[in-house]
Amino acid sequence: MISLPVIVVLGRPNVGKSTLVNRILRRRAAVVDARPGVTRDRREFTAEWSGREFLLVDTGGWELRPDEELHYGIKDQSETAIGGADVVIFVADAKSEVTEDDRAVARLLLRSQIPYVFVANKVDSSKQELDVNHLWNLGLGPAHPVSALHGRGTGDFLDALIAKIPKVDRNEIEPAVASLAIIGRPNVGKSTLLNKLAGKQRVLVSESPGTTRDPINLVVDLDGEPFEIIDTAGIKRRSKIQDDIEYYAVLRARDVLRQADVALLVIDSLEGATHQEQRLAEEIAASGSGVVVLLNKWDAVDQESRELTEDSVGDRLAFVSWAPVLRISAQTGARTHRLPKAIRTVLRNRRIRIPTADLNRQIRKWQEAHPPPVRKGKRARIIYAVQAEREPPLLVLFVRGGDLSPDYLRFLENRLRDTYELSGAPIRLVTRRRHRKFESAR
Repeated sequence: MISLPVIVVLGRPNVGKSTLVNRILRRRAAVVDARPGVTRDRREFTAEWSGREFLLVDTGGWELRPDEELHYGIKDQSETAIGGADVVIFVADAKSEVTEDDRAVARLLLRSQIPYVFVANKVDSSKQELDVNHLWNLGLGPAHPVSALHGRGTGDFLDALIAKIPKVDRNEIEPAVASLAIIGRPNVGKSTLLNKLAGKQRVLVSESPGTTRDPINLVVDLDGEPFEIIDTAGIKRRSKIQDDIEYYAVLRARDVLRQADVALLVIDSLEGATHQEQRLAEEIAASGSGVVVLLNKWDAVDQESRELTEDSVGDRLAFVSWAPVLRISAQTGARTHRLPKAIRTVLRNRRIRIPTADLNRQIRKWQEAHPPPVRKGKRARIIYAVQAEREPPLLVLFVRGGDLSPDYLRFLENRLRDTYELSGAPIRLVTRRRHRKFESAR
């Protein structure tokens, strides 16, 4: 099987690469801000133009002489992305003079001998098209004048791009794989975990919280099986979000969560489960994603602190007590080999199909032993149950005579978990009223 063609967007900081990516995708997927350096890791998107699909890779701004350690990492990430590209989109700022960074990127591109499309961004009118002549000095030939912000000229540019992309047989495209979202507060070790699982420095890691802003996704082989793993920005409380960049980064992290098959909730063992982890666990359970709780930095915690951390997990995360808990060190890799088995177990449980006859037999037994309590003078009775959906399991309970209380629904959920293998998988119980008149009409 072969994968989609890889198109890498390259250029120095603040030339509009992420804005162009959003224009190609026709949605706001990459974080954009007037300040340079907002995009730090490379991020991949599936894009399409004129019926042709390709993998679009947004990179951080390339600098010849980065002045910070983090910027060296951005430069390395960009150069690594070029090595895996089928075509490169080189973006320059039409309104600025050619810089040494522009020349360095051009030299890198020419040495690589990878096909490229040269784009002059921020050309907002036909009069400004004459202002791109100075870009000839880069030796890359004529540039396509576009305005990524307003969409001007992007159709012609994309037609030129498609002409350089190698054709792919749609029947040979790799099938979708299960997606894993790494979720947690800032600086708990999410990116370190992704790098450890990938076996390489795929994501920038810094002591400063908030290094990851866009969700970073890649396919990783875990014990012979591919998984798409997505490293998200640290999710903060709304009161702690300081600017638009952080706001949209958190929104994207939550969007990833809603689409993930399994969420890996990373907790710093040195701090234990906080109120924020409690809120994150609530969001994960509500999303329908499976859950694996990871107590990271476990080797750095003494015995007394370990007991406090475990107590905090039992207290704060009691409502997801059905989630498996692994004690790991993303930095050293200690016990991370247990993660693939836990993930497969959660995926299998999330896809469970409970036979209708067996489900109703069990519910009748539980109901006879512990009838629903009387509410408003009426006692509800479950007359039939069926599993309506999988991933996650959704059970519909047809009820007559009254309403089932939330406590009784929790009782049924606990009995289901005692009877069936549902570790790591959320269960949804929905009630439907069944009236005698309706039954007699049948």
